[in-house]
Amino acid sequence: MKKIISLLTITFLSLGNLFAQDSHVILISIDGLRPEFYKDPNWSMVNLRQAMKTGSYADGVTGVFPTVTYPSHTTIVTGVKPIKHGVYYNTPAEPLEVTGKWIWDYKTIKVPTIFSAAKEKGLKTASVFWPVSLGGPADYNIPEYWYLPKTKGGDRDMMHALSDASFPKGLFEEVQDNAVGKLEEIDFSGDYLGIDDNLSRASAYIIRKYKPSFLALHLVAVDHFEHEEGRDGDKVRAALSSVDRGIKSIMEAVEKAGIKDKTTFIIVGDHGFVDIHSSIAPNLLLAQAGLYDPNNKAGWKAYFHGSAGSSFLHLKDPKDAKTLQAVKQALDKLTPAQKAMFDVKDRAALDVVGADPNAALALAPKQGFTFNNAATGDFIRPASGGTHGFFPDSKEIQTGFVVFGNGIKQGTVIPEMGLQDIAPLIAKLLKIDFPSAEGTLYPGLLAK
Repeated sequence: MKKIISLLTITFLSLGNLFAQDSHVILISIDGLRPEFYKDPNWSMVNLRQAMKTGSYADGVTGVFPTVTYPSHTTIVTGVKPIKHGVYYNTPAEPLEVTGKWIWDYKTIKVPTIFSAAKEKGLKTASVFWPVSLGGPADYNIPEYWYLPKTKGGDRDMMHALSDASFPKGLFEEVQDNAVGKLEEIDFSGDYLGIDDNLSRASAYIIRKYKPSFLALHLVAVDHFEHEEGRDGDKVRAALSSVDRGIKSIMEAVEKAGIKDKTTFIIVGDHGFVDIHSSIAPNLLLAQAGLYDPNNKAGWKAYFHGSAGSSFLHLKDPKDAKTLQAVKQALDKLTPAQKAMFDVKDRAALDVVGADPNAALALAPKQGFTFNNAATGDFIRPASGGTHGFFPDSKEIQTGFVVFGNGIKQGTVIPEMGLQDIAPLIAKLLKIDFPSAEGTLYPGLLAK
């Protein structure tokens, strides 16, 4: 009798997994995606606009603070803001020496992700260049990761890093052999559209070969050229055309794999973009007040960690009220014109938006301004192009959301949603429990 019960249990579990595996979600993140890219036909996203007609979309998606890539992508797959998931910036705060490290390691994430929840349900998942995925639980994983230069001023090494870190071992080589051809370091340069072409082809291959229930892909070139040219420019438009073609190639891969009727596509971004003309150096104020010396390991008391269009104050001693007061006094001594360039967000304001719990306060610039980490030189210096990281309270910094395919209602338009609202939708489509997410599941998106 025990053997029969065990056999029945295994059978029911297997059937449950097969039923869940019958649903597929393809999550494609376009770094720097803005809503007008798919809403306005003057932007070259023909394939996405055609697909959008069969599904639904958002007029705008409010991000997290700071509105930068790694915290944003972690919110997308956790359904919570940085204060809970633990990925506060792209790079760690390094007051003494900027090493070039980014927050790559999946172990940094403090809460469940769609990847971990799917794994518990027995579903196959894939991750291609997804931020904070190094060592993650995806069954097929090519993380966004690189080895730092061996010498100062040297080149990073992404080829060997991806070969070593991809899972299962040999996946990176398998993708080259069967999908993209032999790659070189320059093929991962953001200066060329080929980086997104290769990532799309790699994802298409994994879909056709392994048919994962969930695949998450991060495309990067649009962001790169928005940094260079600002919100508009020939390179930005070319990058959009490139990612649009990549989306179509992935849609075709799903069809070739025979899972089109079972697949939902979610196209998202992580942040918008703002044109800039000036960069502010708040650490200069700390140096002048005797609170920060990057050359003296024992001599610093406070440090502003720049995160593009924001800067977060870290105290060597988090309980050092005297130093915090001194920082506030230094900010208060600025001229009215200088004060008008940014807002000061206190700890209460940071709690409301779910930002780094270790920051004593943050600076949020007005549009046109950004921050740097310099402690010498001019307080205000020229800047050009565009950036993000700003406080998530303007249309320009909002990102986008388009969903179509299996289980999605046609024609729903959400006026405004949050990045944390995406994970509950993915969980619902995959039929997995995900109670840790705090986002809203919009019922108007789902077909009856």
